[in-house]
Amino acid sequence: MVKVEDIQSYSKEHLESVAASASNLQSGVQAIATAYGDYAKKSFEDTKSFVEKLSGVKSVDKVLEVQTEFARSAYETFVAESQKIAGLYTDLAKQTFKPYEGLVAKFVPATH
Repeated sequence: MVKVEDIQSYSKEHLESVAASASNLQSGVQAIATAYGDYAKKSFEDTKSFVEKLSGVKSVDKVLEVQTEFARSAYETFVAESQKIAGLYTDLAKQTFKPYEGLVAKFVPATH
């Protein structure tokens, strides 16, 4: 038989889990937004530097060299930042659902 105290206890735990999850979600989304902002700023600065270098170039060979270096650098930065942001999304998912682990454990039988 279900007791009122058990329902109250479960409700309290559930509310605490929701609050903790919301807090984790907020900080995770903020970290992701900061990472995107940092990447956009770096990308803008790198492009600005590239245009400045390109404007001072006098030969086609040098243009190709500067452009190739910029493309390589931009690609490497993109890959690194994409991996970083993907990691932040993974952490966000883990941290958002972590508060619910205790509640789930109560209702899912342990498998041995």
